[in-house]
Amino acid sequence: MELNWRFVWQANIYWASCEPCTAAIFWSQVRSAQVNWKVSTRRAIIKAVREGQPLDHWTCRSDYQQWCIKQLAKPLAGKKFEQKPTPLRLLQWGEDLKTSLPGFVYGVKEFALIPRTDKDGNPRLDEDGNPMMYRARTQKNVVHLSSLLMSDYDHLPFAPQELYEKTLSPSYPWKTRLAHLTSSGEGLRLVSEWNPEIGGNIADQQYLQAQALGMLNVIGTTGKHVTDNSCVNCDKFSFCPRYEDILMIDEEKLFRF
Repeated sequence: MELNWRFVWQANIYWASCEPCTAAIFWSQVRSAQVNWKVSTRRAIIKAVREGQPLDHWTCRSDYQQWCIKQLAKPLAGKKFEQKPTPLRLLQWGEDLKTSLPGFVYGVKEFALIPRTDKDGNPRLDEDGNPMMYRARTQKNVVHLSSLLMSDYDHLPFAPQELYEKTLSPSYPWKTRLAHLTSSGEGLRLVSEWNPEIGGNIADQQYLQAQALGMLNVIGTTGKHVTDNSCVNCDKFSFCPRYEDILMIDEEKLFRF
């Protein structure tokens, strides 16, 4: 049976192979209880620290304490971690929860198979002595692009839904296939069609998109520009959202050319 897919997904951002993402796989990840827990926990931590809430509820958790033990055991980073105050430790835990999420690479339909290697660059072998192959998420390993643009506007100084509403204007020249809140709850991620009438490459169209949305010079709640310029890279990883954070999805066009 031939699979229908337009982009790929990774079980984690670090070492997992980039595999075809069908609609079934996408929804299984988005509806995952683990994804929901990680995103919800991170947001609750951010809220508690920002509002100066008592943090005992978090520091007494066994999962947080086990994570702290692992951080303290790291040869170099452990000493720096030991000096961190509790709020910063908790925020770091929340960030680690985010980076352990599965995710999607909307800009690429296929990466080439290459052998896994050890730290010395030698091919890793399976139990039968054959090279262990995987699809690495690097630009030089791209086989086919998807013609999808992924844009990220995080830590917005206003509700992300307000930015999404701008994409509904009849004069907005991009077709949105997916829009969802980011894991912080303070940002908007847009997946759109590359517009052949505008032309140019991914970077060109993302700049024009940010300009059309009035986001080029907007400073966010962290004091930095809200536009993530790294999204111009076609191999950019996008962390999986919770189901309830999806504002819109064009399922028919998102998963098929």
